[in-house]
Amino acid sequence: MWLSFIALTSIVPAVLQAFRERARRDAVFWITLASAVLGPLAWLTVHNALSWQTSFAATLWANIAVSLALFALISAVFDQAWRLGPLLAGYLLLLGIGAVIWQDAPGEPLQAVPSDRAWVIAHIAFGVLTYSLVTIASIAAFAAVQQERTLKRKQPSLLVRHLPSIAHCERLQLNLLQSGWVVLGVGLVTGMALQWQESRQLLLFNHKIILTLAAFAVISGLLAAQRWGGVRGRRAGRLMLLGYLLLTLGYPGVKFVSEVLIG
Repeated sequence: MWLSFIALTSIVPAVLQAFRERARRDAVFWITLASAVLGPLAWLTVHNALSWQTSFAATLWANIAVSLALFALISAVFDQAWRLGPLLAGYLLLLGIGAVIWQDAPGEPLQAVPSDRAWVIAHIAFGVLTYSLVTIASIAAFAAVQQERTLKRKQPSLLVRHLPSIAHCERLQLNLLQSGWVVLGVGLVTGMALQWQESRQLLLFNHKIILTLAAFAVISGLLAAQRWGGVRGRRAGRLMLLGYLLLTLGYPGVKFVSEVLIG
């Protein structure tokens, strides 16, 4: 429990740093972001020392750690991306609270994987990477939607003033969505390869597969609409959030139902 609270509190400075006067991408930003990455990473290191944990809490902490690490890389590459830090960290803080609340939910640890089952490791890695990329893309989409609402109401809050412009949010969302679409496609292929090894079937239709395929279809449609239909703004943001909702229901959502509600 103490390690969970350390991991949780390590994210708090990344949320609060935006509210300091003249916040910018400086040493304070990088220090608070590094703290937010190291806390969940320490949790994963300790709990996965003997075998990879697949519980609901472990799934949340893995996605929190990878999302924050990816965001650090993205912040170094894209000039205005760092402004999404408080919004992303605040959302991940809520996920961390959920991980603390349900940390005792049962989960089967993944035993040592033989060489001929390397598809298991690849599938898990691509799944975590996909969800993290789409998480950050969804935060960018949500920020763009909030910016549009603020322009209409003409009453920007302190958090909205800190966010990137709509153009920067949409550009970041598109770049991350394209990467997430590719990684999600590779993840589906590795999942089919794993399913073929186990049952000689490419797809075993269950809630997770159906929701993941639906998310892939929505993301594919959004990318096509943005490229050839010129879809932008609130409509694109809502489609992005719909795709993220489907992916959330298919990935941690199914695990929550099976391990927390049923288990």
